[in-house]
Amino acid sequence: MSGVEQRSVAEDEADLRLDRWFRRHFPDLPHGQLEKLLRTGKVRIDGKRAKANARLNAGQTIRVPPVTPPASAEPATPKKTPQVAARDSAWLQSLVLHRDADMIVINKPAGLAVQGGTGVTRSLDGMLDALRFGGAERPRLVHRLDRDTSGVLVLARSARVAARLSEAFRTKAVRKLYWALVVGVPRPHRGRIDLPLAKVAGLEGERVVEDDEGGKRAITEYAVVDHAGKKAAWLALEPLTGRTHQLRVHCLSLGTPILGDGKYGGPQAFLSGAFSRDLHLHARAIVLPLPDGTALTVRADLPDHMRQSWEFFGFDAAGEGDTFAERTG
Repeated sequence: MSGVEQRSVAEDEADLRLDRWFRRHFPDLPHGQLEKLLRTGKVRIDGKRAKANARLNAGQTIRVPPVTPPASAEPATPKKTPQVAARDSAWLQSLVLHRDADMIVINKPAGLAVQGGTGVTRSLDGMLDALRFGGAERPRLVHRLDRDTSGVLVLARSARVAARLSEAFRTKAVRKLYWALVVGVPRPHRGRIDLPLAKVAGLEGERVVEDDEGGKRAITEYAVVDHAGKKAAWLALEPLTGRTHQLRVHCLSLGTPILGDGKYGGPQAFLSGAFSRDLHLHARAIVLPLPDGTALTVRADLPDHMRQSWEFFGFDAAGEGDTFAERTG
């Protein structure tokens, strides 16, 4: 069948239902039409028939046949791709840390949502055309950061590269280094957090909690880079798994919530004085394997609110926290 696409499931789409994946990528496709495509085997996961409620794994391949809107009495007016304002384009392009034929790496600002959703009117995904740089395809997300987390974010410049990078994330071939400022100082100063996590619904929206019985395994390596007495500590964090809000909940489990993380730390996540109340969590660096066997390392500078806190405590942002430590096991 001509026009068939093979799309790779991104890391941040793991555990998403197939029908919700379609809703995200093809918002105009009626659910009834999707069900028909599934019944007739035209939509498949890794070559196998699937149901609408199938849960996805990162790196899986979804066969997408040509999809058309339902017939109507009036011819449908083709949707135009929203144009990105010149000011937004220039701003996004100023965030680029690395660009080559295969990928673009940016320093995502805190406060910018990576993808749209309920209540989100402005997202990176909605403005990706500004980062084409003459490319034939629109850049694609292969992982994500929380809205309030800043730092290194990787975009693939083609479907082929997106599949390769998604597989690298899925198999843990990508290394990610985060910096956080936490309230208090964890003991010991270095270690591994191995704590299963699960999502639960609440009055204030979805939260992630410790769950030894039904949670998914979540592992984080951490090390104290510097600290200000017992008041606060600068942590280097390397997540070995990619669970939602993993670093925020793992830091809380040490008794040291991330500064500004009122969602999980409550009042204990704030310090008195002239400190920003924004989340102090930053994706500092990423190491990406390349097809030739080498690796690309990209680092992102701290956002202003974190830089000011570093300066207040006299932390050296160019010090040993800038390197990946040996893993503890």
